[in-house]
Amino acid sequence: MSIPALILFFAVIVLPFITGVIYSFTSWRGTYFAGGEGVLDSFVGFDNYINAFKNEKFLNAFGYTIKFTVVAVVAINIVALGLAMMITSLKRGGGIFRTIFFLPNLLGGLALGFIWQFIFQNVFSEVLFGANGLIHIPFLTNMLQDNTKALFALVILVTWQMAGYMMIIYITGLNNIPQDLYEAAQIDGASSFQQFRVITIPMLMPAITIVFFLTLANCFKLLDQNIALTDGNFNTRLLATQILRTTRDTAPPDYGLAQAQAVIFFVLIAAVTLIQLSLTKRREVELH
Repeated sequence: MSIPALILFFAVIVLPFITGVIYSFTSWRGTYFAGGEGVLDSFVGFDNYINAFKNEKFLNAFGYTIKFTVVAVVAINIVALGLAMMITSLKRGGGIFRTIFFLPNLLGGLALGFIWQFIFQNVFSEVLFGANGLIHIPFLTNMLQDNTKALFALVILVTWQMAGYMMIIYITGLNNIPQDLYEAAQIDGASSFQQFRVITIPMLMPAITIVFFLTLANCFKLLDQNIALTDGNFNTRLLATQILRTTRDTAPPDYGLAQAQAVIFFVLIAAVTLIQLSLTKRREVELH
């Protein structure tokens, strides 16, 4: 029964991936191979990888992606856990709030990006925080025209989008914590913060492992929202956007270089997520 699924997986995932890795070592131009008629004739070794790390736009995108991912992962997890704890403490209306907070996750990346582009450019810059707005906060105006401001604008967007989904995972984890532990801690005189630190966080480690994995992977490979908000202008390209735009930056379009960047991108995501899973899983084992 699993043979058709394996064939499909190999045809759709494995074979294109292997082909992409091979092409990253060639002077592939999309419709032809420069220097020859086939893959072997256009083999350039590690030149594409060396050129990728010499490319200023790629290096800027690499650093910008790291900074964005760190800030976004922290923000998403804090907001998601806060929402989960708030909803689990409600005696009525919890289901309604779960639905409301989850809804942004159903919107597509481009649509969501254009919605927030309007909010940042019109609502934030003119109505709320502009010179003639309700509260004048310069940092929250023209956020899409500045490298640093755009990073936080993108964090706000992805937090609004992803926090509701991650909240559901945290709610499941919170509901699996035995209430007897909290009752015993209260009898012993433990404060709310002590209960959170000693009981909630350790017992939530399986959920934390899942949420950190999902947020890390999703933030690293973010594309649609980045394009919709800034289109990579003002040095705000994330790695996925940089790979997409490489063929436009080069003439003729250097698909071999773009593919080398994609392989580096894959290795980076794989390494970070595997390290994260290893650390959080080890923490789970220690707690048990």
